[in-house]
Amino acid sequence: MLSITSLHNPLIRRMKSLASAKGRRQEGAFTAEGEVMIREALESGLVPLAGLFETECPLALKLEDAGAQTFTVPRGILESVCDTKTPQGQAAMFRLPEQTPLPAEAKRLVALDGVQDPGNVGTIIRTLDAAGLDGLLLGESCPDVFSPKVMRSTMGSAFRVKHEECALALRLEELKRAGYSLIVSVLDGDDIYSCPCPVPERFVLVIGSEAHGVSPEVRQISDMRLRIPMRGRAESLNAAVAAGILMYHLTANTGAQSVH
Repeated sequence: MLSITSLHNPLIRRMKSLASAKGRRQEGAFTAEGEVMIREALESGLVPLAGLFETECPLALKLEDAGAQTFTVPRGILESVCDTKTPQGQAAMFRLPEQTPLPAEAKRLVALDGVQDPGNVGTIIRTLDAAGLDGLLLGESCPDVFSPKVMRSTMGSAFRVKHEECALALRLEELKRAGYSLIVSVLDGDDIYSCPCPVPERFVLVIGSEAHGVSPEVRQISDMRLRIPMRGRAESLNAAVAAGILMYHLTANTGAQSVH
């Protein structure tokens, strides 16, 4: 392994630029921080371009075997390219995968309508992966999946979950025409535990923004409007928590006679 000792090294400058969405688009790359994320990216078939390590380790050899250059760097340089305040000792630059439309055979999708908090987006992606849904639609104002904060919250699920960035209302109308039912989470919808409507086999669950909920244009074209009952004194739930409850509830009842 070669060593890099200067913050002005061209590779370090490139990796620092990946902290922004603009930089990721221009470079066609993103940064994976820490051993777990790097291994998850490799196992998902993503292409590594370069790796930075505080000390030589077997993971560096795996990156080299996959065609990446690897370098030892001092702690200060690692901190400059990582989003975390205390990096784990490894960071790698991977090529951004090409975005492709969600597969036609996908049946159960989640759409984010203005969800802006990276932690919420990442947690929803991780829960979607765990619940076994088929893909994710991200509306115009959502952070991209490969932003550092989203990536950390996904714990590697970002590499497995198929996703599509889109003009959400238009895309949802296309999916309706293709036979999907649009299910939106709203405060004045039907109680998920007593709604008599059957869960459709093909659906898109839409989660609205933290501040404003589902947008009026998306609400207008929805087929089902559901709410999670607040049995205590809280007025609402965090977007990621609400999404998790709804995902598991809907998937457990898909094909059943009713939602409850």
